[in-house]
Amino acid sequence: MGIIQKQGTRSSIFLLIGFCIGGINTVLLFPKLFTQAEYGLTRALVDTATILSVLATMGTTSVIYKFHPYYKSLTKPRENDLPFITGLVCLCGFIAICIAGYIFKDFIIRKLGKSPLFADHFYLVYPFTFLMLTYTWLESFGWALKKTVTTNFLKETLIRILTTVLILLVWAKLIGKESFIELFSLLYLLPVIILIIVLARTHEWKFNFTFSNVTKRFKGKMITFSLFVFGASFLNIASRTVDSFMIIGLKGLEKTAIFTIASYLATFMDLPFRSITSIAVPVLSESWKDKNYANILSIYKKSTVTLLVAGLFIYLMVLLNIKNLVSFLSNDWAEVPVVVLIMGMAKLVDLGTGVNGQIIGTSSNWRFDFFTNVLLTLMAFPLNFLLITHFGIIGAAFSNLIAISIYNAVRFGFIYKKYGWQPYSFTHVKIILISVIVFVAIYLVPFVANIYVDTVFKSLLFAGIFIATMLRLNVSEEINNVAKNMMNKVLRRK
Repeated sequence: MGIIQKQGTRSSIFLLIGFCIGGINTVLLFPKLFTQAEYGLTRALVDTATILSVLATMGTTSVIYKFHPYYKSLTKPRENDLPFITGLVCLCGFIAICIAGYIFKDFIIRKLGKSPLFADHFYLVYPFTFLMLTYTWLESFGWALKKTVTTNFLKETLIRILTTVLILLVWAKLIGKESFIELFSLLYLLPVIILIIVLARTHEWKFNFTFSNVTKRFKGKMITFSLFVFGASFLNIASRTVDSFMIIGLKGLEKTAIFTIASYLATFMDLPFRSITSIAVPVLSESWKDKNYANILSIYKKSTVTLLVAGLFIYLMVLLNIKNLVSFLSNDWAEVPVVVLIMGMAKLVDLGTGVNGQIIGTSSNWRFDFFTNVLLTLMAFPLNFLLITHFGIIGAAFSNLIAISIYNAVRFGFIYKKYGWQPYSFTHVKIILISVIVFVAIYLVPFVANIYVDTVFKSLLFAGIFIATMLRLNVSEEINNVAKNMMNKVLRRK
């Protein structure tokens, strides 16, 4: 897991910076400068472009992850036709989406009756989708070529910096809100250009317009694999964004804005997962190829510990300060704490099961990934509709918790039954107990001065005690090694 640790540290730094900037945008700037409907529109554009871009890939990104090691070992860079084939499929997928959007335009607008602002700006979904699709396709090659630090910076940090710049331009009255929304739909343009240059400079990413022997040999498996994994990926994204779409359709953009803030605070917990996953996927693919099962099990075990510690730290830090956040905003956002509490639990379940999905998705049993995503979708749609209708955005949060818990339980059971692997030990129980004790102790500390001083004081106190305790008890060898490396670098600089 050495390469994961090395690249994961640098990636985590960019991810942390990006999430902090995103937090400022989401929690502070957007609510103060935009109406709830305008803010909800940005979430609607992002979620729609996300699901459509996944649909347009037609499963090609997973093909890149799975089969790139074979192309790398069996072909020369100039003979590698994987970029051309996958790029062509993505382009055809996008064209199909545009045609479908044109045919069903009137139907879509009718369904957005409770969100008229989104209906008026639905045309911006297309450039947003195209650029996000292009970046996703390029990112897959970036991961395969071990450029994960760069891709994480572009997607998680640069995108949020560009968003901040656009918001500040509105604040300075240099552009209007209409121009902001139009430019917001072009956010991925600069990252796409940069990533193309980065990949071209590797001299391993070239376009070959003739079919290679590897393609001829594996085309049947590639098509089957792409269709199954495409279905799994699409269903996974659909199940995770259905709450937003149903809130948009059933409750309007105002409630979507509230759900956006709550979701982002919970999604902050994805920071370590995104960092580890982007690096673990190619390592897992190579391990399956080399039949290095010990390495796969090691990654599985270490990922559950590392992600649980990181997830609990972020979750409890957010809960510790959630009341101060609502006080800063206004009573219009009073539903945020309850939604964060519930959605954060769902994230903990997801993180606590480690890279189970990536292990299944890169194995010979990748078809099971499709079936579990079908299950997740079959649960998500009726649960969201029923609970959102009766309980609003709090119902959406409960739906997420129920579906994710069952989804991960099934995946855990499959890996255990198929390979006899289970990653848990008393260490996990110890991590949870320590985290709860530290949180309760800090939570009971009386309110200090004002919301700003209170937030800083309790955050630093919690972080200091939590981190020191985890390092002292050595619950994660990976986390301790990262801490030691960072300390050594600091001491060397002095």
